[in-house]
Amino acid sequence: MIDAALSLLAGQLNRHLRNSFDLSEDLVVLSNLHEQNGTLVPLVANKVVMFLTGIERETAAHRSVEASVNGYAAMPGPAPVYLNLMLMCAANFSGLNYPEALKCLSSTIRFFQGHPVFDHANAPEMDADLDRLVLSIENLSSSEMHSLWGIHSGRYLPSVLYRVRMVSMDARHVQRLDPLVRHSDVRTLT
Repeated sequence: MIDAALSLLAGQLNRHLRNSFDLSEDLVVLSNLHEQNGTLVPLVANKVVMFLTGIERETAAHRSVEASVNGYAAMPGPAPVYLNLMLMCAANFSGLNYPEALKCLSSTIRFFQGHPVFDHANAPEMDADLDRLVLSIENLSSSEMHSLWGIHSGRYLPSVLYRVRMVSMDARHVQRLDPLVRHSDVRTLT
């Protein structure tokens, strides 16, 4: 689910940046910045890099699950967990290409500001297990930003952090279907 959500967002942003800058190659990569050994991932140079910085459980109390499947009561089971993904979009351009980093980051923010919701109507290629994704910019204090970049490389890159709301993970599977009670007739209870 997480991979499908982030791949969709990367693809949508890629399409926007290619059209905006009249490019034939992708500008967005979904990748870590560094390999496990600490070396820079080669494919992230001069790209907008999207990577996951954290996962949070959505604690909104108004979430509900479907009570029935085809007119039958579903067996109780674990409720789905709703996740918020913390998604970093970092412009990894260096040296004389630094102004390009700022241009790409500005275009990224403009795109997600204009398209904060992705669903099956506006993104038909969205995975069937996803309902919708809602993006909002997250503000970080200087110390939070310092800590976050310390974890990911120690070097700040021009970037914006988004909260991607509502990726659901459902561990339930139907083991048995019980008919829903349509009406009660107390005469049949004797």
